[in-house]
Amino acid sequence: MDHLSITDASFLHLETPETPMHVGSLMLFELPKGYRGDYYEDVKKVIGERMHLVTLFHRKLAQMPFELADPVWIEDDDIDLDYHVRHVTLRKPGTMEQLEQLVARLHSTLLDRSRPLWEVVVIDGLANGQIGYYTKAHHSGIDGKAGIELSKVLYDTTPEIRSVPPPHRSRRSGQYQLGVAELLQAALSNSVQQYAKLGRLLPSAAKALDAAGRVLAAQGAAGAQRSANLGLSAKTIFNVAITNQRSYSTMSLPLDDLKALGRRVGGTVNTIVMAMCSGALRRFLSARGELPDKSILAAVPVSLRSAGDNQMNNQVSVIRVDLATDIADPRERFKAIHASSESAKAVVSELKPVLGADMPMLGSPWLMTGLASLYARSSLPSRVPPLASVLISNVPGLPMTMYLAGAKMLHFYPVSIPYHGNAMNITVQSYAGLLEFGITACRRALSQDESHELLGHMRATLEEIRGFDSVAEAAPAAAAAAPAQPTPAARKRATPRAPAAARRAKPSPAKASRASAKTTARPTRRAAPTARARATP
Repeated sequence: MDHLSITDASFLHLETPETPMHVGSLMLFELPKGYRGDYYEDVKKVIGERMHLVTLFHRKLAQMPFELADPVWIEDDDIDLDYHVRHVTLRKPGTMEQLEQLVARLHSTLLDRSRPLWEVVVIDGLANGQIGYYTKAHHSGIDGKAGIELSKVLYDTTPEIRSVPPPHRSRRSGQYQLGVAELLQAALSNSVQQYAKLGRLLPSAAKALDAAGRVLAAQGAAGAQRSANLGLSAKTIFNVAITNQRSYSTMSLPLDDLKALGRRVGGTVNTIVMAMCSGALRRFLSARGELPDKSILAAVPVSLRSAGDNQMNNQVSVIRVDLATDIADPRERFKAIHASSESAKAVVSELKPVLGADMPMLGSPWLMTGLASLYARSSLPSRVPPLASVLISNVPGLPMTMYLAGAKMLHFYPVSIPYHGNAMNITVQSYAGLLEFGITACRRALSQDESHELLGHMRATLEEIRGFDSVAEAAPAAAAAAPAQPTPAARKRATPRAPAAARRAKPSPAKASRASAKTTARPTRRAAPTARARATP
């Protein structure tokens, strides 16, 4: 068995019928030229041959008795592949809009917790002949980075389907579920181990907190225009309790162009994405008379995963970034967003040892589930000021083109999770030279048409950013506007040098004062002629 961390388990406990806690992807594949086979059967065959390489595919949950502790993962050696891998045909004419609506519906249903927590749907019927491929997996078993690692196992880098070694025959007792005593003993043992780890972590935690405090103090001393110690976010029309109905829309942009644009205007790809979202929200809310006076804050997941770590779990924290929607000037808004993002990442970097710690909690399943249910069924999401008004995530993806069952993957769009109080989630993911956008939202808060409208505003904001002066151009312009400062040598030449006798004579302050008074009372006769002489060409 494998124990879930408190982070992994929280995605189970916070799940409600209105908020399925699974993440997904929508991929578009191009079939090989002259293909005459059954692509659904080909996909199912590849998954069946490789599923033993991915722990997510062959493990399921075992709940603790009386929900005294978090559940554990156990092996499932009786997997119904026809249940997990399904097939759907779009009705004519088979447009991209129809595909997005289908994905929105597929994403709104809960996964069966008695089985391994994943599903795949192969979708044909698109007018352009491409194949849609929708996947979803519960967030308790995978985060964005782990999903990318899974893709490296499941997909190929060439059209040729690589062969993998078959699984070893399992030798089990045939017991379908673990016994009560065995589960309780495992929970107690795991809790003791986790508390021991926390004890050993305390010195490192103290150092991390001290370092993070120094970073915040340094940022304050530097006179940052936007505080890194953010308060509550402005309330918007998206900060409401949600239903399980979803809207979904997609967009692709060239990644290299965005990287070059970021370098030119003094930001990063992440800054450009945040600025696009900020500008789009300003336009969308302003058109409805709903733009708040206070700035909107975004909750942004950040990975805590170290290089080379491909575990199928969650190693993620969340920062808050000021979208500066209260700033009308797009250039100043861009600068404020970049400063806020970099400040938040600097603090999280120092707190990484603390944020990654597991903290067991007795009775956490029933406590967190009860609180989630209470929050969902009350009016709190609509009444309480939010910590963040929108969810925005940027996941580094695969840089190379991938293939599945011989078909070429053209697009790799993310599908994510809205929640009560945050009815919209904007996720971007890089793939093979593209930056793929996916907006997942509660359909009542953001309809399908409104989702496409928001994407239009994001494109318009991007064109606005393209019109910014480059960093290299802005610096000379600022220097030309500032008053010219003389060089040290020029200042030395411009300073009048006192006669040698005056330099040698150092009168007392009293004498200097009397001499100054006499000079003021009786100006010399030569002063005027000297002035006239200087004025004569």
